[in-house]
Amino acid sequence: MNEPVFELTDVSYAYQSVPALDGVNLSIRRGERIALLGANGSGKSTLLRLLDGLSFANGGSLRAFGEALDEASLSDERTHYSFRRRVGFVFQNPEVQLFNPTVFDELAFGPLQLGWSRAEILQRIEEIAERFSLGHLKNRSPHRLSGGEKKRVALASVMIVDPEVLLLDEPTAALDPESQSEMIRFLAASRNTGRTLIIATHDLDVLPDIADYAYVLDRGRVAGAGTPAEILANEALLRRTRLIHAHWHSHADGTAHIHAHGHGHVHRHEGSHGDPGSSVSSPPMTNGVG
Repeated sequence: MNEPVFELTDVSYAYQSVPALDGVNLSIRRGERIALLGANGSGKSTLLRLLDGLSFANGGSLRAFGEALDEASLSDERTHYSFRRRVGFVFQNPEVQLFNPTVFDELAFGPLQLGWSRAEILQRIEEIAERFSLGHLKNRSPHRLSGGEKKRVALASVMIVDPEVLLLDEPTAALDPESQSEMIRFLAASRNTGRTLIIATHDLDVLPDIADYAYVLDRGRVAGAGTPAEILANEALLRRTRLIHAHWHSHADGTAHIHAHGHGHVHRHEGSHGDPGSSVSSPPMTNGVG
């Protein structure tokens, strides 16, 4: 569990001349659930792309599973195959990820690319379709599904190959409350499974349930780090990094009060949620999604 999965040393990245990451240093170990917090434009989505080998650092060093993660290493077929088998990425917008004519084809795509046999693929599709309650949708076009169903298919299409590392970009964004709850239950149930989760989000409400440690990004740099309780108690950090814009009062019992400007008085409970992994079993995500 102490083995590093990703090691970043002074990593920088720019879109043309616009810097997106600037001197990022962090280490993520096997089995950790890590949140990347930040407002829009903070660099968290760019960091996920680098961790997935979709983009490559302009400066510094990024290592995955003890080996360099760069364009040269992924050009090797064996290394590329191994990395894609071990790391899965669920995009913020499932429309970007889903491109096959049916849900069945979406689920089969990853295993086909990895060279699985027909029998293995069919067996695994049945298993994953049952787990994520997709059996009745297998012959449907992904683009005719609801937003929650699309997100569920996108997640299942990654989970079908059972990756060691799961990268998720704003997994609860644009979902209805029931779909959000199901996604949170899935992330909470991943605790102590040995799978590494790295979740980009700006949603502080879900932080204690989905992560054990968090990095706060601001303008491409790591502005702070700590447990969810430590991050949520640091009002100065949250205000400085534009994650809150209201008066936030934290208390020792984990309760946080927000006085939102122009919106009355709102109560939020942060921190002591118990052990989400102890009371949540592994999904299915139910048919109520969407």
